[in-house]
Amino acid sequence: QVQLQGSGPGLVKPSQTLSLTCTVSGGSITTNYYCWSWIRQPSGKGPEWIGHICYDGRTVYSPSFRSRTSISRDTSKNQFTLQLSSATPENTAVYYCARDLDSTTWDYWGQGTQVTVSS
Repeated sequence: QVQLQGSGPGLVKPSQTLSLTCTVSGGSITTNYYCWSWIRQPSGKGPEWIGHICYDGRTVYSPSFRSRTSISRDTSKNQFTLQLSSATPENTAVYYCARDLDSTTWDYWGQGTQVTVSS
């Protein structure tokens, strides 16, 4: 059973970098041909796909996030990480990590991490 556990600061100041880590157990992030996504959901709004990193280290980002977003991984720890630079209050949301089933669906999810951007 694959399990994902997101972690990171719940409060980030404006202009700082929002950084979250997802630790995966029960499966390897290098297993062919899976990709691993970050998705966020602001309060009262629908989910937004941010981007993903795949088994081979390739990354793809949503155009809405590409300019300020970086997704990386540490295969020795079976973790992948989201960094969103120059955070603004509009980045306040619950952030989820998930495993891709295909381009628009995900089969395993982390529990979600509430991140608030505020001074």
